[in-house]
Amino acid sequence: MWTPTTRRPHSRDDLRYPSDLTDGEWEIIAPFLPQPARTGRPRAWPMREIINAILYVLRAGCAWRRLPKDVPPGSTVYGWFLRFRREHLFEALNHHLVILDRERVRREANPPAAVINSQGVKTIEAVDPSYDAGKKIKGRKRHAMVDTNGRGLVLHAHPADIQDRDGAVPLLQASRRSFPFIELAFVDSAYNARRVEDATCIAIEVVKKIAGQVGFQVLPRRWVVERFFAWINRNRRLAKDFEASVASATTFLYAASVILLIRRLARSS
Repeated sequence: MWTPTTRRPHSRDDLRYPSDLTDGEWEIIAPFLPQPARTGRPRAWPMREIINAILYVLRAGCAWRRLPKDVPPGSTVYGWFLRFRREHLFEALNHHLVILDRERVRREANPPAAVINSQGVKTIEAVDPSYDAGKKIKGRKRHAMVDTNGRGLVLHAHPADIQDRDGAVPLLQASRRSFPFIELAFVDSAYNARRVEDATCIAIEVVKKIAGQVGFQVLPRRWVVERFFAWINRNRRLAKDFEASVASATTFLYAASVILLIRRLARSS
């Protein structure tokens, strides 16, 4: 229950912008970020300010050119974002933070089980959309694999007309590189297909609806990934899919997951 006492540890009123990193959060991710080059022109802006500006865009949902005047210019921030996208920095950072957070609560570093589901999201007129006949949404689809506590493990964005059973195959295959010890994945009936079961050595368990269920009802395991989607949708940049490319959409998904993890780790230290 939210009260003034329970809200106090989460307050960010002392920061310039609520999306800015605290000193504790910066200390967690600083070792994973690019260090200044020994040659060439020195950086005009500290890396911490670059990350703060990217997180501002993610949280506020504004365009790059509409960044406030007291952060790096939008062209500079976007250039760094493209580099991070190309180098999969947020994806690698998310992987490290998942391990740190699991070890913090005395869980195995690599999860043995996961939960998979997708979320349909509308796109803007500048993006060529596709139609998801199942969710009745014209836009893109986000696929997420989370551990049994809701930490984002593998995140993909792809056209909405790709069925869940087809979108799950590359998601499962990608998980073998970063989380090779996953043995079991919980899914809903949309993934009940041979191609999903044969994609990897991960066992697929379908969590079916309760007999006689009418309307919405929380189901075992499946609610964890739905909660993850609710968490990352607090970022206004993810309210719709504004990105011209799938790569940028995926990068912002990992950045949203990183925010959850670094705040959790910083508050516990």
